[in-house]
Amino acid sequence: MVEIGSIIILGILAQWIAWRLKIPAILPLIIIGLLVGPLATFWGDGVKLINPTWDGHHGLFPGDHLIHFVELAIGIILFEGGMTLKKDEFKGVGSSIMKLITLGSAVTFVSAGLLTYFIIGLSLPLSFLFSGLIIVTGPTVIAPILRNLSLDKKVANILKWEGILIDPIGALVAVLMYEFIISAHIEGDGNFTSFALIHFIKICLIGTSIGFMSAGLLREFLKREWIPHYLITIFTLAFVLLIFVGSDLIQKDSGLLTVVVAGMVLGNIEVPHFKEIEYFKESLSILLISVLFILLAANINVSELQQLMHWKPLLLLGLIILVVRPLSVFASTYKSNLSTNEKLFVSWVGPRGIVAAGIASYLGLKLVHKGIDGAGWITPLVFMVVLGTVLLNATTAGLVAKMLGVLSSKSNGFLIIGASKASRLIGKYLTGQGVNVVLVDTNPSNVNYAKKSGLLAINTNIYSDDLKDNIELGDVGNLLAMTSNVDVNNFAINKFSKKFGENGAFRLPSSSEIASKVDCPPDALFSHVDDYYSLDRISRQASDIQELEVNNTDEFKEAIESIHTIDNAIPLFLKTGANFVVIPSDITALEIKEPSTLVYMGEVLPPSQAEVADKAEEE
Repeated sequence: MVEIGSIIILGILAQWIAWRLKIPAILPLIIIGLLVGPLATFWGDGVKLINPTWDGHHGLFPGDHLIHFVELAIGIILFEGGMTLKKDEFKGVGSSIMKLITLGSAVTFVSAGLLTYFIIGLSLPLSFLFSGLIIVTGPTVIAPILRNLSLDKKVANILKWEGILIDPIGALVAVLMYEFIISAHIEGDGNFTSFALIHFIKICLIGTSIGFMSAGLLREFLKREWIPHYLITIFTLAFVLLIFVGSDLIQKDSGLLTVVVAGMVLGNIEVPHFKEIEYFKESLSILLISVLFILLAANINVSELQQLMHWKPLLLLGLIILVVRPLSVFASTYKSNLSTNEKLFVSWVGPRGIVAAGIASYLGLKLVHKGIDGAGWITPLVFMVVLGTVLLNATTAGLVAKMLGVLSSKSNGFLIIGASKASRLIGKYLTGQGVNVVLVDTNPSNVNYAKKSGLLAINTNIYSDDLKDNIELGDVGNLLAMTSNVDVNNFAINKFSKKFGENGAFRLPSSSEIASKVDCPPDALFSHVDDYYSLDRISRQASDIQELEVNNTDEFKEAIESIHTIDNAIPLFLKTGANFVVIPSDITALEIKEPSTLVYMGEVLPPSQAEVADKAEEE
């Protein structure tokens, strides 16, 4: 009881430490697991504080039960990971990212496999299983690094999307490689015969078909409301375990492929209550990952750690970091618009994450249990790569980014709270000017409309903490609260102005503030005579974004007065070069020191008296 309770407590403690220190959670999880496992044998009575497998005296799991627990946990984690892979995400990424997850993965797979074969001396199948496992980077290890750096947008996007898209792909490659090894092992000689190939094909066909059918079946259960609302998340968990175990019973070792496929399908079709399922699975995955990595790290023996205290594994780690990763990045970004320094930084930041370590431990355990020679190397080698790359990147990414000059010089992006039509029009204009814009709304329809317009929109509640940890907001320095709800706007300003309002945090004034005929508060947005409803009306009746050249402060103030004289117009920004300044309700503090552009929404302004006079003179 003490050991089980300790694992859960230590796991959540590790997650909390990671959050406080802003580092990938996998780092404290593995370190704690090693401390209570193999490293604990160096003091006290020479036994592990937590021993995952029963050794005749103490331990948690007798026989093969640890393998079975890890198997089920990995199945759930992979299902949740599969749900994160959206087909639409492939459409929006650039060619460099697509090449990184295809050509880059192939380069890593082949080069790391050959290096492992020649340096460590494993068989070719095991060498390529190892290389398949280290293809992945993963969002859980990339995100904390990116959140702490204000990177150039191109570089941040490449690292972010590579981490998101390559996780399930890497898992799939590793699972398929494992299935191929098992297929060859069936006949006992380890050769890839026609029988082994047929077995491999059967696993692929059965895993894929059951994955597709089960995803469709679960969708029908939810769509027809055959499951009460309070049972939806628990039923989904049981359903995942059912298809995992059932697929394994029909065709041995096909369960992993089944849950990965089922998760991918569910993540790309309309499923009722999908958000609830996703949140539950994410929470469950965090708990399982916390428990798993302490168990798996603790299960490593001192002899396996001693294997790594040799020049060969260390040489392999060095070559993976300094040769394999740069080779895959430079091959994938050849003839791209990335500079050499940007390519070097992407090459440097390639930490391996939870998927690699989790699947490596599980597959390593299974292969050792099946008596495959050399399989005992898989888990310690992958753990070495994970710890080495995470430690290196977490401690040096900021310094390397500064040295290579890939940090964003200024946070000029915009976070717009509310994705109404007016917000979408403003967002589209700014995006067209090369400015990063992120829209946030709780209304799925508004978010979908924004996405169809090519905008980055997030369906979330600002009362949650999701926004603070979002990678997309790394270069945001302007906050615009533009919802119809005064309380939401005020809350957004109070909560996020320090983090996202470096250049200014503004909100739409309320109807009562405008009607009271007193000066609008200093954070009021755009105009002292327009609230959400007038902005919404203008966006529907006169939705064009107009630009007007102003050369000095007098011309600017005259233009603002002209805009206020017509019903269907509202000032938005003052553009000087590539810099956008939000027009506040009180414009007295703004000074025009060089030719600028006044950006407003609405009808074209009538010509000024000076312009009429100039035109008359010309005629």
